Formats: sequence, structure tokens, C-alpha cells
Amino acid sequence: MPAKTPPQESAPDTVGQFEDAMKELETIVQSLERGELRLDESLRLFERGVALARQCRGSLDSAELKVHELLASAGDTRDGEDPAA
Repeated sequence: MPAKTPPQESAPDTVGQFEDAMKELETIVQSLERGELRLDESLRLFERGVALARQCRGSLDSAELKVHELLASAGDTRDGEDPAA
């Protein structure tokens, strides 16, 4: 009987969301750096950028935790490194 592969927990979707958020964040940064926007529009974009940065940071933190969990389940602790660090 062939070994079952564990289902991927929406990894492609999560990666796609991260990539989309990063692209939008890069676009916002470019717009703000040009300095051609009105103050109210700059503030609106800055607020959106902060939200996107938090979303991306959360995605990266989740991915890092998943990597540590996978390494721990495989018995690889990288010479005693604390996986939670």
C-alpha cells in the first residue's frame, strides 16, 4: 500500500495571499516615495501599507513556525537551537 502524503494546508493559497500583499505594499511604497499625492491620500495609503506589513509579518511568522514544527517532527533541532526563538 503506498504511503499517504499529508494534505497541504492551503499552502499555495497562503503563499498567493502573501505575494499579493507584498506586491500591493511595494506599489504603495513607490507611490509614497514619489511624493506626488495629496496628504489625505498619502495617509490613507500609509494606513493600508501598515496593515499589509502586519499581514505579511504574520504570514512570515506562521511560515517560520511551520518550518520549526516540521524540523522538530523530523527530529532535526539544528544543534539544540530553540525552535521558538
